[in-house]
Amino acid sequence: MGLPPAPERFRPVVWPGAPTPLGARCRVGPDGVTGTNFALWAGGAEAVELCLFDADGAERRLPLTELTHEIWHGFVPGVEAGQRYGYRVHGRWDPWTGARWNPAKLLLDPYARAVDGDFTLPPEVYGHVRDWPQQHVADTVRDDRDSAPFVPKGVVVHDDDDWSDDRRPKTPWPDSVIYELHVKGFTQLHPGIPEKLRGTYAGLAHPAAIDHLVRLGVTAVELLPVHQFAHEDHLLRRDLRNYWGYNSIGYFAPHAAYSSSGTTGQQVGEFKRMVRALHAAGIEVILDVVYNHTAEAGELGPTLSLKGIDNRGYYRLQSDARRYADYTGCGNTLHVVQPQVLRLITDSLRYWVTEMGVDGFRFDLAAALARSFHDVDMLSPFLAVIAQDPVLRRVKLIAEPWDVGNGGYQVGAFPPLWTEWNDRYRDAVRDFWRGALPDVRDLGYRLSGSSDLYAWGGRRPYASVNFITAHDGFTLRDLVTYERKHNEANGEGNRDGTHDNRAWNCGAEGETDDPEIGALRLRQLRNLLTTLLLSTGVPMLVAGDEMGRTQGGNNNAYCQDNETSWLDWSLPEDPGRRELLALTRRLLALRHAHPVLRRRAFFSGRPQAADGLRDLAWFSADGTEMTERDWYAPAATLGLYLSGRDIPGRDARGVQVTDDSFLAILHADHRPVAYRLPGPPWAESYELVLDTALENQSDAPGTVHRGGETVTVGARSVLLLRVGG
Repeated sequence: MGLPPAPERFRPVVWPGAPTPLGARCRVGPDGVTGTNFALWAGGAEAVELCLFDADGAERRLPLTELTHEIWHGFVPGVEAGQRYGYRVHGRWDPWTGARWNPAKLLLDPYARAVDGDFTLPPEVYGHVRDWPQQHVADTVRDDRDSAPFVPKGVVVHDDDDWSDDRRPKTPWPDSVIYELHVKGFTQLHPGIPEKLRGTYAGLAHPAAIDHLVRLGVTAVELLPVHQFAHEDHLLRRDLRNYWGYNSIGYFAPHAAYSSSGTTGQQVGEFKRMVRALHAAGIEVILDVVYNHTAEAGELGPTLSLKGIDNRGYYRLQSDARRYADYTGCGNTLHVVQPQVLRLITDSLRYWVTEMGVDGFRFDLAAALARSFHDVDMLSPFLAVIAQDPVLRRVKLIAEPWDVGNGGYQVGAFPPLWTEWNDRYRDAVRDFWRGALPDVRDLGYRLSGSSDLYAWGGRRPYASVNFITAHDGFTLRDLVTYERKHNEANGEGNRDGTHDNRAWNCGAEGETDDPEIGALRLRQLRNLLTTLLLSTGVPMLVAGDEMGRTQGGNNNAYCQDNETSWLDWSLPEDPGRRELLALTRRLLALRHAHPVLRRRAFFSGRPQAADGLRDLAWFSADGTEMTERDWYAPAATLGLYLSGRDIPGRDARGVQVTDDSFLAILHADHRPVAYRLPGPPWAESYELVLDTALENQSDAPGTVHRGGETVTVGARSVLLLRVGG
């Protein structure tokens, strides 16, 4: 909406206003006059113009003349919620020293809480002359064409929400089960969601979507990026779009394309209502956030926001200041050591917690945020600020503990408060079930919480986020259907995406009608899901894996905003997929019911009682405890005994926590194995809980075996038995 009618004396006036908070905030000014305070940090700039746009796109420029600690600010009477705006920032054009000010380019407010319009990246939005004949110096030639008609605008949003009726689930880490999903992909084809709501925040808030999450048994959704993002030029040229959203440009704004109700501020309210609906169902909301780089890319990228506000202040530059330091593989890296950048990130994080209601964050390429000037530093300003912040230290913090720079792989190195994506868990489990592990040493660590990585500094088993698949890579079904990536649809000659899939296609590349291969693939899916949900740590599922979703072998579907990526809700119509979904629900219910599967402390592996039993024991197929030699010998079978009577900790009333004990037998060989169940004192008897060799698990429970009895474990299967006697 444009400016409402106001007294003539208000129309051209910008009052001094205040330098805080940054961004655009509706407020009451002097003499009770309503309006909006605008504040922009622009270190080194020579002048800043606030640009207001009416419904027809007409622009009115208002100079901000007040400057406090490098923050340009002013209060504009009469400006209300819905007003579209941007900035023009004046300064030197000197790319050789990193200075890239260009007032011809309209810039998005980094603190804008809503964005209206699409980023289409025509030549006018580049600060340099993009088609300059000498491309090696093109970034040094300033483009003076006006970009305003071609770029989205920030939107003033009114603060009018009261969260007093919201009840955050506050699920403890050990009890958490994370479900990674894409707002659009999860809802776009759901038959129970009204068509106008599909692909939106409102769609995810719909009872039909929430019902699946509740019945499945997950405790948190981890949303792929919902910060406002832009599509890369190379995708737009191929008529593709950035589907995943790891190309942020607005750290306070919900991505407008996921709004069913409008893009001039309505997306904010719709997002909040989604959070409330999920909370009411007991489900936490975790955001996948991308603070390591922005959509402005490198020196040949567009000028959309930070690059034109203060390029040197926001981005890491090389010694040749024309060039960007790139620890992300995306062209630029935010300079988190700089106070104003650190403030931008932490202000954004606090905003999403306090005003948008979210419960935690998964940090993309978190090692890039932990770099000081060059090396990754676990005492870096970013990690130090998070650790002492009274808001942020209380929410869930998940690191993707690597980046693409030297020394960027930091699995196991993040400090307490943080959990981490554990790719060593992923690799070990994949390798075991495809028969590629030389022995079972690594698998033993991964199943029992990865103490070799996390048992330091007071960290707990839930520091490990265990996953077998994620948005990046094969789906679970594709992991047992393809060995090679098939990314031709991405238009990059199948060069994109990892070559290291650690996959096994069960004997045929791609889909097949062979019933034996089909049955083997379903069994492998059951094995992988069972392994994940019985392991100590925090499990993460990817939306659709519980139903056997496929991407046709595409292991990098970041640009596939179509049926390749969207969840196919018809999958449970197939009996095998329906049983897979039922198994996942059953495993999650089992995990919820048994604290021995959700340990809050690492196993000691030492005797806990006079009878010599330990809280964790490992058994070979002959029913004897594994020796040091056994751990180093080739093996495809591993027995894991979890004692429920030796769980550290007490409940809320101070009563010692106890539980059933379980024996899990994982067998990855293509032949069945005769397995002798450990006898007394470990167990008098065992009750079969599930057997992944069976397609229908309703046939499994109830069978009782004596301790010391030999049972047959089917080829490539898992047996879970409850200890009795």
